[in-house]
Amino acid sequence: MEYIRNIIEKQRKFFNENHTKSIEFREKQLELLKEAIKKYEQEIYEALKIDLNKSDIESLMSELYLCIDEIEYAKRHLKRWMRRKYVYTPISQFPSISYKVSEPYGVVAIISPWNYPFLLSIQPLIGAIAAGNCCVLKLSEYAPKVSSIIKKIIECAFQEEYIAVLEGEIEVADALLEQPLDYIFFTGSTQVGKIIMEKAAKHLTPVTLELGGKSPCIIDETVDLSLAAKRIIFGKLLNSGQTCVAPDYIFVQKDLKDKLVEHLIGWIEKMYGSQPLDNENYPKIISKKHYDRLMELMQGEEFVLGGYGKEETLQIAPTILVHVNKQSKVMQEEIFGPILPILTYQSLEEVISHIKEGGKPLALYLFSNDKKVQRKILNSVSFGGGCINDTIMQLTNPKLPFGGVGASGMGQYHGKYSFDTFSHEKSILHKFSLDIPLRYQPFTKSKKWLLKNILKK
Repeated sequence: MEYIRNIIEKQRKFFNENHTKSIEFREKQLELLKEAIKKYEQEIYEALKIDLNKSDIESLMSELYLCIDEIEYAKRHLKRWMRRKYVYTPISQFPSISYKVSEPYGVVAIISPWNYPFLLSIQPLIGAIAAGNCCVLKLSEYAPKVSSIIKKIIECAFQEEYIAVLEGEIEVADALLEQPLDYIFFTGSTQVGKIIMEKAAKHLTPVTLELGGKSPCIIDETVDLSLAAKRIIFGKLLNSGQTCVAPDYIFVQKDLKDKLVEHLIGWIEKMYGSQPLDNENYPKIISKKHYDRLMELMQGEEFVLGGYGKEETLQIAPTILVHVNKQSKVMQEEIFGPILPILTYQSLEEVISHIKEGGKPLALYLFSNDKKVQRKILNSVSFGGGCINDTIMQLTNPKLPFGGVGASGMGQYHGKYSFDTFSHEKSILHKFSLDIPLRYQPFTKSKKWLLKNILKK
């Protein structure tokens, strides 16, 4: 599409004129973004309510607050992040100094998803701005109201030659990926992530892929089951389960299953009422396509709560599945909805073996106060990140990197990790005028002797 090519060309010209590189410019743009978000705060809440039926409190907690906090964190630390980083120089390079300089990539693309349409668009954008890039932001067509308000915010704060927004269907994303971009940041499914990587290879464009997977939750007998259930239900039903790091399924010690189920049901009723689909603050599934997929996943399964939906509002009741077979369809793909299968185990080795048989998950949640169990899980299982005795909350600490491993993604962001993701670190060795002739021809025995003694070889 010609207009996309024109945007990229305008942004490359703007970037090449060095407008984006000073700390003063970057700090000013971060402040402009924060002011624009605050200006349209109420419209953001309204858009999230329409697209996902999120309450103002959930929207503030899980989308707006994290963006504002990320902006403030970047502004506080940006000067330090941009400094030269001096490193040791070997004696063989005397006299010289060595250091690293972070530079922006140039024109970057951020392709965002629909499940947290505001957070997962703006949060990586903050990193791109802090690092000094120009950016094209491709928004999800599944969350049209949020996309519309993000476009309004960006156009309020920035010129198109600096930050631009693209809306539209898949052909818009395809056209964007045909351009010679300097970096691509994608959040979405593993299947689409493979397509992104394939297209990026055409221009040798580096990528960050924030994907997903089946994130397990493991519970042993050393914890308070009621507190564990409370925290699991919070993490699972936030955004009606449409969270990439939501607990996908539970592994609980066999003798604890019935008691855990009681607590899970109790906390669902306390948080959402006995008729959760009548709760005005209970989020909906994003589309009919995703609603139908989730309803199909439950077919043939035994549930002790839920198992039904309301098609006209695209809501699915919190559902607990028991006696789930590891070969069941619900265990073969990421659920991404308010359905919680429960599996039991007798030995920790069963759990470790099961997790290792699948792709490396984006998150893992372990509920245990046994330090040996904690060490065993952390040392045995590869996953992106997670919590011990909680769910989801690893995302709230800007000093912790967020990202997957293997099938759940590559690359990290949040806080300084966002700045690093959107920066190239140049290595510089700065030599001084004193010149030692050892490295130059002619090579003599005395030079060899000196080199061997200097290098201790």
